[in-house]
Amino acid sequence: MTNAWHVLTTVPSGLEADMIIARLEAAEIPAMRDNNDTVGIFGPGFQGATARGVSVLVPEGYAADARDVLEDVGENVVVHDDEEEEEIVE
Repeated sequence: MTNAWHVLTTVPSGLEADMIIARLEAAEIPAMRDNNDTVGIFGPGFQGATARGVSVLVPEGYAADARDVLEDVGENVVVHDDEEEEEIVE
């Protein structure tokens, strides 16, 4: 297993990303968000929709479990397939 992080999904707002991360962490799956270099139109505390969205990342070894968690809770997000995952940190 590598230390690479992969994009699990990208959602329109920071609030949605935080809710997904909380669900993953409740299932003991490490997760973090990448704000895609955006702070929203109202500054860094803004949690609404942004032009580029907010990506939720999980370690490579947890990607399948993370997908299962989101499917099990009925989270209405598009989960990236393995072929679409983007390695951003090693």
